[in-house]
Amino acid sequence: MTKTEIQGYQQRLFNLGKRLKGDVSDLSHEALRKTGGAASGNLSNTPMHLADLGSDNYEQEVALSLLENREQTLEEVAAALARIEQGTFGRCEECGREISKERLQAIPFTRLCIRCAREEEAEVPPGKL
Repeated sequence: MTKTEIQGYQQRLFNLGKRLKGDVSDLSHEALRKTGGAASGNLSNTPMHLADLGSDNYEQEVALSLLENREQTLEEVAAALARIEQGTFGRCEECGREISKERLQAIPFTRLCIRCAREEEAEVPPGKL
């Protein structure tokens, strides 16, 4: 991989990390807000309707799930940037082969080549991803 290509991936990773940090911040506010009562615009601390409270709880659960996913991806981006610094970016951590440019274009923070990623997925029991 050329120095120019690595710099391109590094820039993409920086941009992705910056965007994810913004997403994490927004999702944190959404996931950690209070539900019902004055927090949702009501004048009392009693929710207007149980269905409204259920909807608020569901929205918070979705926000928490998205937050967890974004934080995990942000960690992967940081690890990819560290691999660039170490000179190991673009090499599969499992078999040591070069990761295809197509895969790096699709998932610039990937640690595994497509073959090793498929093998890893096959080892994970259904419903455990």
